[in-house]
Amino acid sequence: MSLGFSEIQLEENAHTVVSLTFTGKVDKEDYELFVPQLEGLINEGKSVRIMVELRDFQGWTVGALWEDTKFGTKHFNDIDRLAIVGDKRWEKGLAAFAKPFTTAEVRYFDLMEKDQARKWLEET
Repeated sequence: MSLGFSEIQLEENAHTVVSLTFTGKVDKEDYELFVPQLEGLINEGKSVRIMVELRDFQGWTVGALWEDTKFGTKHFNDIDRLAIVGDKRWEKGLAAFAKPFTTAEVRYFDLMEKDQARKWLEET
């Protein structure tokens, strides 16, 4: 069975870019791994931009969806940009689904456009 949350990378340039990689099914425990790090950056007043890379993504458990909803509600105004990078047609819909839950600018990129996603996140 694949681990839901598999990787976090932080890069600090003009903005703090957080890269999250999800593989398989994401559960509540996965959120407990990366949310404290994200909240630490937000609490430091950093400009946070997030790239979520979906690889063989199979969705969320109910507990993970609840954690995602709580995070989105609490940090509605704290994320500047969100890039969703995936390889399945339905994943493109996640960008549209996310927009009402954040003031962040949200865009979807195919996996082959990952470099473009990173450039978009890093530009001022």
